[in-house]
Amino acid sequence: MKSVLAVTLWWVLLLVSRLGATRKGSPEEASFYYGTFPLGFSWGVGSSAFQTEGAWDQDGKGPSIWDAFTHSGKGKVLGDETADVACDGYYKVQEDIILLKELHVNHYRFSLSWPRLLPTGVRADQVNEKGIKFYSDLIDALLKSNITPIVTLHHWDLPQAPWRSRPNRDESCVWNSVTQGGRRELLQVKYGGWQNVSMTKYFSDYANMCFEAFGDRVKHWVTFSDPRTMAEKGYETGHHAPGLKLHGTGLYKAAHHIIKAHAQAWHSYNSTWRSKQKGRKSAEQGLDLSRLPVFTLQEKSYIKGTSDFLGLGHFTTRYITERNYPSRQGPSYQNDRDLVELVDPNWPDLGSKWLYSVPWGFRRLLNFAQTQYGDPPIYVMENGASQKLHCTQLCDEWRIQYLKGYINEMLKAIKDGANIKGYTSWSLLDKFEWEKGYSDRYGFYYVEFNNRNKPRYPKASVQYYKKIITANGFPSPREVESWYFQALETCSINNQMLAAEPLLSHMQMATEIMVPTVCTLCVLIAAVLLMLLLRSQN
Repeated sequence: MKSVLAVTLWWVLLLVSRLGATRKGSPEEASFYYGTFPLGFSWGVGSSAFQTEGAWDQDGKGPSIWDAFTHSGKGKVLGDETADVACDGYYKVQEDIILLKELHVNHYRFSLSWPRLLPTGVRADQVNEKGIKFYSDLIDALLKSNITPIVTLHHWDLPQAPWRSRPNRDESCVWNSVTQGGRRELLQVKYGGWQNVSMTKYFSDYANMCFEAFGDRVKHWVTFSDPRTMAEKGYETGHHAPGLKLHGTGLYKAAHHIIKAHAQAWHSYNSTWRSKQKGRKSAEQGLDLSRLPVFTLQEKSYIKGTSDFLGLGHFTTRYITERNYPSRQGPSYQNDRDLVELVDPNWPDLGSKWLYSVPWGFRRLLNFAQTQYGDPPIYVMENGASQKLHCTQLCDEWRIQYLKGYINEMLKAIKDGANIKGYTSWSLLDKFEWEKGYSDRYGFYYVEFNNRNKPRYPKASVQYYKKIITANGFPSPREVESWYFQALETCSINNQMLAAEPLLSHMQMATEIMVPTVCTLCVLIAAVLLMLLLRSQN
């Protein structure tokens, strides 16, 4: 069955023929535009709760489908890694805000953990006040530092069922049904997650709780982060939690319900909270709905217009052509597209098999979104490059080149007429990268995951991005060229510190063991000597 091709705004830009083709060496690719962004343009970085927070079972947090996925057996995640600790961000909020201030960003995009706020996923069951306080304190700390919070309600970590006990890494998870108020409310186990339309109500209740708790200070809301990937990898291919392989149906059903949930949350905000809080919400586009569920006319009317701005994510580009041979596989989302993706061998390879640096594709996507969706305000929510495989150095010149090219193409798109209000570079820290574990590093700050303190080290790209933010663009060729050399000069010292980290860790461990031991021995010896002295006097 052929499907209507939609533009995927997350991860891959499929360049259809009507957008034309650009070859290496063309004026569009070769030219660099020197200039500045509009006054008030917002610069930021992003992260997500599950990838960074850790503290997976602390302070009343319930388990998520990703906790279940990473604990349920070998082979789900590269290296069988989990995000139990991740960046330890739950305990390092103040430290990470210092990093945000060091970058000079205007905003910080982060997500709320649904199971940290509602352990069973259902508001009527239990609200975790410690979770409310954690995010409230984070928001207050950001505002105190003049950093605007942009909050994502759901970044893939759907509440699961509580565990009877913490499972052994080598054992299967054992689930315990929880009865509260006469009901068993287990969003993934009982309802099948986003395969069930009842999720729209639970998400609406969760969203309303967030609006009520944080909306007096949060004015920018994102309902779902990258819903296409969440639906495709979670319910079609099974590569992501909850790991369902419902080929040909799973993605469409999940996408259908996600769109309904988004619309319901928007209407709830619009009717109840907007007049009091003066905030905005976003629309995440790019979900292919050609196979199963059909919206009624009433549902279409209800969904239409449920956005205040367009949140757009982009990392790389592909050429596409129509597939001229029959598929030997059964129905699936990939087969429904009836396409073949192609890459130009001349595109720079950043070390990840899917990510090529093609800056001009970003400009085309931005211009396409501007015309396709009626000139909406656009916020770039994710754009970034991962670190080369097996490379731990902090002099990430390839990321600097990626940032320079992509941000400059965004500036060109604004010059073309695209209404782009802000840019979020992905990401603040190296973090848990879903099925790839800790192998891919997108952060401006390198995290030493083998050290239990999870220290952060600035990469060269920190200095470069900070220069772009401070200048609000690219003022002149000489100045921009100097940024590159200055950034690489600063990273050599940090590389030396990183190389010395194993020795420092061993010294710290030895100190932590030896000091208490020596102190204990001294006390015992002193006690024995005192006892002998008293006996001799008697």
